[in-house]
Amino acid sequence: MVRQLRSSGRTGPKRRGPATGRRRTASFLLLPLLGALVLVTGPVGQAPAHAASPCSGRLVKTVKFSTGSLRVYKSRAYACAVTVAKKPGARRAMRVSLQPRGGRAVVDSGRFTALAGPVTVHALNRCVRASGSVGGSSGSTGWIGC
Repeated sequence: MVRQLRSSGRTGPKRRGPATGRRRTASFLLLPLLGALVLVTGPVGQAPAHAASPCSGRLVKTVKFSTGSLRVYKSRAYACAVTVAKKPGARRAMRVSLQPRGGRAVVDSGRFTALAGPVTVHALNRCVRASGSVGGSSGSTGWIGC
């Protein structure tokens, strides 16, 4: 038996082959991939981001001293502190301390090359104070976040 095909009166390709489906699938897969690439690398022409911080939360206080700086971060429920050397390299005595009001201080001290800490304390609705030192020079905050 031989079947006779009817013409629909249209000109051009009459069927959708597997190539059309592949192209559509490829375009659906390519768009999310490009979106993810922009998220990872950032938009073109934008300045590079700063280095990642060792603490979560926002920076609330920076105390600079001759050999480094003390940085205090605060999130909703926690406070975090880190002491950063101005010139990282050789091992030297470094220390960071963070104390919530009414609580005990958390201390990290030793001989480090770049930073001491991070130290974290629970500080929901509490003031904190921090101190840090690099070599013989030090800095501290008063009660902050009250």
